[in-house]
Amino acid sequence: MSYVLIIGAKSDIAKEVARVYAKNGYNLYLAARESLELEDLKQDIEIRSGVEVKLVEFDITAFDTHEEFYTSLHERPLGVIVVAGFMCEQKIAQNDWNKTLQTINVNYTGALSILNIVANDFEKERRGFIVGVSSVAGDRGRKANYIYGSAKAGFSAYLSGLRNRLYESGVSVLSVKPGFVNTKMTQALDLPQNLTAQPQDVAEDIFNAQQRGRNILYTKSIWMFIMLIIKHIPEFIFKKMSI
Repeated sequence: MSYVLIIGAKSDIAKEVARVYAKNGYNLYLAARESLELEDLKQDIEIRSGVEVKLVEFDITAFDTHEEFYTSLHERPLGVIVVAGFMCEQKIAQNDWNKTLQTINVNYTGALSILNIVANDFEKERRGFIVGVSSVAGDRGRKANYIYGSAKAGFSAYLSGLRNRLYESGVSVLSVKPGFVNTKMTQALDLPQNLTAQPQDVAEDIFNAQQRGRNILYTKSIWMFIMLIIKHIPEFIFKKMSI
């Protein structure tokens, strides 16, 4: 069975994505910094699903290592899923350039660096799928998280262009736009329960959407309608709002 490469495999969503793809018979590369911390997950998945799981060291911000990392994989993956993300409070990021840069590099620049390499390979081979986990925060800039949101907006635009480019090669590209998700990254936030997804539900949504060849996934699905409304609020009104 083919391999799926999961970038940012230590996140809560990524771990559930790994379980779902393994349950459906895919071997896995789990890529992250200090990847040995995923040993328990690796063993659990292998026992439960009977697939092969390989832990691979990867730093999404170490751009000059990405080409060597990808070519070193013993078998090229059929699919690549980028789940890496970093978010800090807006007030911290806007006053600390290092936090701003980390937000940009993890959510945008690093993702592009590795996906440029993947896309060139998949286009040449005329096969494969790419999944990028962006965010509804990228659909419109808000004062509450516009640095994080701007990085995700750039990533969403990149995925859209990549989808357009790779269509003729038979390579599918799925843009995932979660709303609120109950993860370690959001544990300090007071999230509305009826709008907040669980990581395992997001993972199932990602797998189903990718298998069906969808282009864009909002999860929970209600976020598609919420963001449609938010995107169409006139700017002269929107700029006065506290959202």
